[in-house]
Amino acid sequence: MKLYQVRKGQIVYFQNELHKVYSVKPMYRKSVHLMKLRDLSQHLSSAAEIDKYQPKELDSFIFNKNIYTLSKDRKAEEGDYILITHPNPDYLDHYSLNEIEVVASAESKGVVTSKSNGVKHNEYLLMVPGRHEHSNPIEYRDIQNIDDSSLNDLSNFNADMLPSIGDVYRSNDKDESIEAMVIAIQGNSVFLGGNLELALEELMNIEKWEFLYNLLDQ
Repeated sequence: MKLYQVRKGQIVYFQNELHKVYSVKPMYRKSVHLMKLRDLSQHLSSAAEIDKYQPKELDSFIFNKNIYTLSKDRKAEEGDYILITHPNPDYLDHYSLNEIEVVASAESKGVVTSKSNGVKHNEYLLMVPGRHEHSNPIEYRDIQNIDDSSLNDLSNFNADMLPSIGDVYRSNDKDESIEAMVIAIQGNSVFLGGNLELALEELMNIEKWEFLYNLLDQ
């Protein structure tokens, strides 16, 4: 891409992985600031190193260590993530293309997000936890002809998905809201604050628990 084509909020591929442009500073050689969607890490690139991609329904990808599939099958509810694909903000709202926001409340014509934006139902795609059986995985641009270094990254990706000390998770049980930090791991058992002990498989079940952040990243 040419630098004049790069805009904040664009979804792009950089080094074969999906990123989002969060800033452009033309005065520097590495002028494009990126956030890798898989783990929210930050990277610098030039415009020539990135390629634009516009997510669509049934695309699936990793966001903050969780897998989601984009869907129009149902309207968003409280606690859901949405990807804003057709932004049409009112003058009091502050959102733009490809913003990912959490739904704070749902109404008949749209949702109010945790950032106090009112988003109409036709402006977003719902991020449904998990990978739909007919989804199109987009976290890698070229998964078929991936090179050795990327294969190593893919192995590391699987390791990255495992919990580590300091990870904070939130229960998706709507009847019992819990946020707790991983304080110990022993074999297949994961110990969370609040005297919670879970099997690794249960904590990795994205329908039950959602990774939020690691304390070292704050």
